[in-house]
Amino acid sequence: MDGSLLLRALLVWVLLALAEILQGILRVRLLNRRVGDHRARQIGVGTGSLMILLIAWFTVPWLAPASTAECLQIGGLWVVAMLGLEMYFGRFVFRLPWARIAADFDLRRGRLLGLGMLVLFFAPLIASLLRGL
Repeated sequence: MDGSLLLRALLVWVLLALAEILQGILRVRLLNRRVGDHRARQIGVGTGSLMILLIAWFTVPWLAPASTAECLQIGGLWVVAMLGLEMYFGRFVFRLPWARIAADFDLRRGRLLGLGMLVLFFAPLIASLLRGL
């Protein structure tokens, strides 16, 4: 991945992160009270995944990845950056124990954040394929 693609990918990631933060705030304020935290988190992964795919759909022409490998590199960058953000906020802003942060990835307990990260990883490739790029 060249420097200009890396910069564009990071700028789109900032957009993704801001959208996810806003979605998380809305989830806590609107959904948690109605359906409970666990169910709201599950719904949030679904709506967050759709939001990620929409952002990828609109930005992938600007990103202009030249290959499947570049799409996956962009997705990998997004996942690493998002995991870093998740862990930073969880541990240092909300002061959660590591076990609580890791629990969001436990599919056996109905936690779907890992699936959301898979969507994030494949979003540039999916958007490129759907757009015929």
